[in-house]
Amino acid sequence: MSGFFSPGQTSLVLLGATGTYPIDNFGRYWTLISANYLHGGILHIAFNLMALNQIAPLVSNEYGPSRMFSIYTIGGVFGYVVSYFAGVPFTIGASAAICGLIGAMLYYGKSRGGAYGNSVYREVSGWVISLFIFGLIFPGINNWAHGGGIIGGIIMGALLGYNERRRENNFDQVLALLLGSVTLGTLGWAVMGTFMHM
Repeated sequence: MSGFFSPGQTSLVLLGATGTYPIDNFGRYWTLISANYLHGGILHIAFNLMALNQIAPLVSNEYGPSRMFSIYTIGGVFGYVVSYFAGVPFTIGASAAICGLIGAMLYYGKSRGGAYGNSVYREVSGWVISLFIFGLIFPGINNWAHGGGIIGGIIMGALLGYNERRRENNFDQVLALLLGSVTLGTLGWAVMGTFMHM
């Protein structure tokens, strides 16, 4: 998605866009993280912020904030790895990571069961169907990253567990801190690299 106030493609590559082009040509594997924080314009940011505003409180409530951040980060990376192997040359946006959160809630709803779990599963399944339809209708949507993010979120949701199975512990907090440090380091590296090429 791009439009008014959209950054140019060269700027996005320098700042950390991912895909086969920056990875195969420049060895920029770290862009699998940085691309989750880049957007193609104000509308792109607005759509992702609206989606995040809906899903993040649910995930935080059922998994806790540390596990939510880990699911978000690893789900986004997983989505962009799938996108890379699908041959997508250039891609950005938080939607792969947001889809990781959606995947975690799919797992939660199915795993928990009962009236509440089934209700969560049905609601989140509706989001998945809407994402799929949205991706078919509008050009430039990276459905591979969306699908990969959902799968990554399901895997992380199962591996990390949710509050009703176990409470967040020191491991969850350390993992989130480590992933946060790697993310900040990656974004800092991207900004430094951009200034060096100016």
